[in-house]
Amino acid sequence: MTHALRLRQLEALMAVTLHGSMTRGAQELGISQPAVSRLLSDLRDVLGFNLFNRRDGRLVPTQEVRYLLPDIRRVLDMMTQISEVSQNITDKKAGHLSIACLPGFATSHLPGVVASFLRDRPGVSVTLEPDRPERILEWMVGEQYDFGITDGFEGHPAVESEHIDIRTVCVFPTGHRLSARKVIGPRDLADENLIHTRRDSTFFRDLNEAFQKTNTAINSLVESRQFTAACELVCAGVGVSVVSALDAHKYVGRGLDHRPFAPAIPHRLSLVRPTLKQPSMISLEFMEVFTESLAPYRMG
Repeated sequence: MTHALRLRQLEALMAVTLHGSMTRGAQELGISQPAVSRLLSDLRDVLGFNLFNRRDGRLVPTQEVRYLLPDIRRVLDMMTQISEVSQNITDKKAGHLSIACLPGFATSHLPGVVASFLRDRPGVSVTLEPDRPERILEWMVGEQYDFGITDGFEGHPAVESEHIDIRTVCVFPTGHRLSARKVIGPRDLADENLIHTRRDSTFFRDLNEAFQKTNTAINSLVESRQFTAACELVCAGVGVSVVSALDAHKYVGRGLDHRPFAPAIPHRLSLVRPTLKQPSMISLEFMEVFTESLAPYRMG
């Protein structure tokens, strides 16, 4: 072969093979009969053998062409599949998402957002990896994931971020005396066993400052990194807690009640992604959808 094969030549060969006629093959391809004839003539020159014999008024493929037909069908089928997948990618209905998140998100808010996002995108697959904030930062710097959901993020030159302040509430067991309050402050919790985040977290420092300003001591009982774990402990009657409204919402009707906490202490979420990794269209769309899902819980 002195010249490369062209896809249009193979399409012309298959159309004429199927219909046994240059005219009908041209109609299927939406081009003129002379154009089909020219494509097949060029293909014959490339391959070096005749493509058709005429029999009873029909064009019948030669034995050499019959030998090639299974491979030609596979090529055309593959090109059709590539075209369809490409269109799905353009329509944001195909692709892959890799998301790193805080462990609590993997079992609370995020699954519902992912399920809703995938419902109309059957060609999209997802990798979801929960871990601690330090590990999520490592993954973003290493460009191992498209998108991360973390907290306590203080910035990094290799990571782009968007910060979202989520309202916090006081959670307590259903029927607890605190249910009589419309708003709960530090003094209301003076005699309560408190379940709180780790002492080295920004959120605990803000919470502790609010207690100090009212000269109220924190009656610390359990220290936990995750708000979801705190909610589970509250449901079990271990104590009360101040957590993200996002996490508290998932436990309403499951033995937990909540009220706004004052002074307002935000839980700052950071949506992060690698600076130098070009985001796909599907990942940008998911980040937008996820951000919108947080609207009911944002401060202000």
